[in-house]
Amino acid sequence: MKNNGKNHQPKFTVQMTWPQFERIFPDEEACHNYLFSHRWPAGVKCPRCHKSEHVYKIAQPWKWECWNAECASGHAYRFSLIAGTIFENTKYPLRTWFWVLFLMLTSKKGISALQIHRMIESGSYKTAFYMCHRLRAAMNDPEFRQLMGIVEVDETYMGGLDKNRHWDKKRHVRGTGDKTPIIGAISRKGNVVCKMIERADMPTMHRFVAQTVSPKVSLVATDEHSGYQYLDRWIGMPHQTVNHRQGEYVRGIIHTNNMESFWSLLKRGIMGTYHNVSKKYLPLYLAEFSFRFNNRNNPDIFGTAIAGS
Repeated sequence: MKNNGKNHQPKFTVQMTWPQFERIFPDEEACHNYLFSHRWPAGVKCPRCHKSEHVYKIAQPWKWECWNAECASGHAYRFSLIAGTIFENTKYPLRTWFWVLFLMLTSKKGISALQIHRMIESGSYKTAFYMCHRLRAAMNDPEFRQLMGIVEVDETYMGGLDKNRHWDKKRHVRGTGDKTPIIGAISRKGNVVCKMIERADMPTMHRFVAQTVSPKVSLVATDEHSGYQYLDRWIGMPHQTVNHRQGEYVRGIIHTNNMESFWSLLKRGIMGTYHNVSKKYLPLYLAEFSFRFNNRNNPDIFGTAIAGS
């Protein structure tokens, strides 16, 4: 029996293409309608009191007023469609914002603000930089759920090697002392959570695991880092390790390969696309990469991002 190759086709989730983007968002009015349907699927809510009662449409397009006691003090509180969103207080049209978001979501390793600046012909690089960071901030998961099943926990460090720095920027620090530690957890075939931390010590790592991993987890797999010791004794989670220093990377179902694959993707994006990320903005980049990864099977990843804006 001949193999027609169908079983060997790569699996991927079909996401919005550029021609589809052009058809869905031909003008500013279409963007407003899209934002309205994703922000308020059950009807308009006041962004101040979060109530839908006593909210009325006014003559101006895409504007309402709220007469609830929490908002009205002698006169109604007026708000627009973009009030309380990342699009508020900006001069750029929604379609430009949507275009930037589309570029960020369809670039697996991210897209630099400089490239965005060139493509949208923004007034300055700072404008594109500001827009990208606002969109990254909106990618934080507001409905976080603790990870379950088999969960891998691992840490990594961001920052270049001291030997590669210019002579006047060398810190003369050995090991990882001059790098920024990041800790992450991933549920097998599920979501990833990562966070920048100040130090990779036992209290910090235990606190992260307790916050991100469900007590009902079936297994927590880590490497031999001393910060993961006593997870089973102090937090009460089943814990097994692999010893990378001894060349052990997989022992049955015990490994951290999925978490390390995410670190690899993150670092390729940081080094290949952004080249340099400051500690101040690193959490925003972590939010961006986590959002893309966690929505890798979501055909409406764009709509999910808009709903969280």
